[in-house]
Amino acid sequence: MMSLIHINQKKCTACGLCIEVCPNILNMGENGPQETYPDLCIACGQCVAVCPQAALNNTLTPLPAQIAIDKERLPDASAAAQLLRSRRSIRHYRQPAVPKQQLSKLLNIARFAPTAGNRQGVSYIIVGSKSILKKATARTIDWMKLQSGGHTAIERSFAKHIKIYEESGTDVILRNAPQLILAVTVKGMPRGRENTIFSLAYLELYAPSLGLGTCWAGLLEMCMQDHYQPLLNIFSLPSDKEITGAVMVGYPKYHYQRLPDRAPLDVSWL
Repeated sequence: MMSLIHINQKKCTACGLCIEVCPNILNMGENGPQETYPDLCIACGQCVAVCPQAALNNTLTPLPAQIAIDKERLPDASAAAQLLRSRRSIRHYRQPAVPKQQLSKLLNIARFAPTAGNRQGVSYIIVGSKSILKKATARTIDWMKLQSGGHTAIERSFAKHIKIYEESGTDVILRNAPQLILAVTVKGMPRGRENTIFSLAYLELYAPSLGLGTCWAGLLEMCMQDHYQPLLNIFSLPSDKEITGAVMVGYPKYHYQRLPDRAPLDVSWL
C-alpha cells in the first residue's frame, strides 16, 4: 500500500495534535507522526486540518484542497442562533424557476454535511418539469386514497388533503414549488437516510442566503418509502438506486418578520 501520510519535517513541531484527533491511524515515531493502521482511514481530513503548521499531508484528503478557516467570518453565538431559528418551511412560492447556477451553489453546500464514516454517497436529482411535478402530486394523491382508511392521525388527515386537491385543485403535496430536489443513494447504503437528512438540513439552512425557500415534501416521501411504484416510475431511477429524501425549493412568495416560539426546553441531567 502506498504511503498515506507525508510530513514536512521542516515545518513539523511534533506537537501531536494530528495524533490526538486520529489515534487509530497515527502514532508518534522518531521522526514525527507516522501511520499505524492506514487501512482504517476514512478520508475525513481532520489530521490535515488540525495541524497548525500545515506540515502534514494525507493522500486521501490532500492539503492543497483544504481551505483555511477565516475566523472573522464565523457567526457569533447570537448570529448563529438567529440563523437557526429563522429557518422556515416555505409552502408558497413565486413561479420563476431557480437558475441552475443557484441550485448548484445550494447543493454544493449540502454535500459538505457530515455522513456516517465519511461515507458521503448522497447524489441529487433536480426536477423542474411541471409535467413531472404534477404527475408526482397526482400519484401521491392516488397512494393516499389507498391509505386513507388507516387509524393513525396522519392517515386520517389524508381524506382532507384529497378533498382539497380534488375540489379546488390546490397542490397539497408539492405546494406548486417550481422545483423539487430529490436525494439519492445506492440501495441499502448504511445510514443512507440519516446522511440524507443531514445533507438536506444543510441545504435548508443555506437556502435563505441565496434568497431561496425550502420545505420537506413529507407526504411524497411517505409515498416513496412505501415503495409505491406508480410514483417511483416517474423518476426513472437506475435499479441500484433509491430516493432517500425530497425537498421543495423556490423563491418564497412571503417573508416572515418574527421568530415563532416553541415548547419549553425538556432536558434531563444524569
